[in-house]
Amino acid sequence: MELPLHCKLFLDVHLIPDSADVISAVEFSQSGEFLATGDKGGRVVIFQREPQGEYNVYSTFQSHEPEFDYLKSLEIEEKINKIRWLPQLNSAHFLLTTNDKTIKLWKVSERDKRPEGYNLKDEEGRMKDISKITSLQVPVLRPMDLLVEASLRRVFANAHAYHINSISINSDCETYLSADDLRINLWNLDITDRSFNIVDLKPENMEELSEVITVAEFHPHHCHLMAFSSSTGTTRLCDMRSRALCDQHAKLFEEAVDPANRSFFSEIISSVSDVKFSHSGRYLLTRDYLSAKVWDLNMENKPIETYQVHDYLRSKLCTLYESDCIFDKFECAWNGTDSVIMTGAYNNFFRMFDRASRRDVTLEASREVCKRRAVLRPRRVCVGRKKRESDVSVDSLDFRKKILHTAWHPTDNIIAIAASNNLYIFQDRHNVRFSSESREIFNRK
Repeated sequence: MELPLHCKLFLDVHLIPDSADVISAVEFSQSGEFLATGDKGGRVVIFQREPQGEYNVYSTFQSHEPEFDYLKSLEIEEKINKIRWLPQLNSAHFLLTTNDKTIKLWKVSERDKRPEGYNLKDEEGRMKDISKITSLQVPVLRPMDLLVEASLRRVFANAHAYHINSISINSDCETYLSADDLRINLWNLDITDRSFNIVDLKPENMEELSEVITVAEFHPHHCHLMAFSSSTGTTRLCDMRSRALCDQHAKLFEEAVDPANRSFFSEIISSVSDVKFSHSGRYLLTRDYLSAKVWDLNMENKPIETYQVHDYLRSKLCTLYESDCIFDKFECAWNGTDSVIMTGAYNNFFRMFDRASRRDVTLEASREVCKRRAVLRPRRVCVGRKKRESDVSVDSLDFRKKILHTAWHPTDNIIAIAASNNLYIFQDRHNVRFSSESREIFNRK
């Protein structure tokens, strides 16, 4: 795999970012031609890949507005939790966006012609006096500057009592699922007023609640398979062919924890924050607080690969708990050939792991790496004394700077990294230099 060589930075002009500008979702389309981001202000920005390879802003629209649930006296944030692209079937593009309660289907299309010569309207769009119309004319289409329009096509609401944490498009291109803390619903893309509940973890007595759903994902090829993870560190694979209500899983992926190593933080750090099927559909990638794990769907008792993302934070768990950072939800991603995985960390670091060599690299998303002829060197966090000048002490890490949202182009070596209100796009170009150590790890297919 070739290492991405060019970095482009999209950022807000404010030096102190408004919380509404913080990016909360990043997603490539199936072809990789488009990249969508959502933020805490409910806005969606779509980038398009130009013929020369760079991504530039294509469309911006307001997806969600703040709401108020009067029955529960609860404010509903406009923050975009997830974005999912539908497979492209015609010239238009469709994507699902969701906040805590409402899912919306958007159509993004181009228009470069406009009709002229209306019989009942004048050139400014006002209705004519019918009594004064003495002749009829045939409207014609005239060329105009390219206009990208985002139009709302469907609204899927009032189906979740708790906050929606994930949505996933089925491979049948007709249905999708949405998950909250206790339930997973199956929707038809053409039906907005009802959904089918396929998973329900809510106990009769809420005092008996022992786990919550953290993320749910459809299998990329088999429309009857879906996986969901929980706060207890388990991932369940469900087969909808066996029963309509997936209260009984087909497989349970769970790694036994040594009782001698249990602590107050054990359950918190074992909670799974993200699940991704490999492109081949053979493997599952899960991310908990300290590690990323690769599971073979044919082996449930333990992962086939475990990668420590920032194991040096074990001594900092108490501090992270007091600051609520221990509840941060990091996402993970596969590259196009399933040979490398990527996930985020603190201090604006992100980590890449090569599955064949088991080598890894830590890179930093910063403005300096976007400068022409910048050298993107691997970074290293040390627990004791610094061995190199470029090393970073674990005590000097900035936990306010975190890479929670990452995405990898479905086929090419292009990655998108969200850091607060900044979007970094790294891609394979030759105007930025990488150190030989980084290139050695990732110059693989």
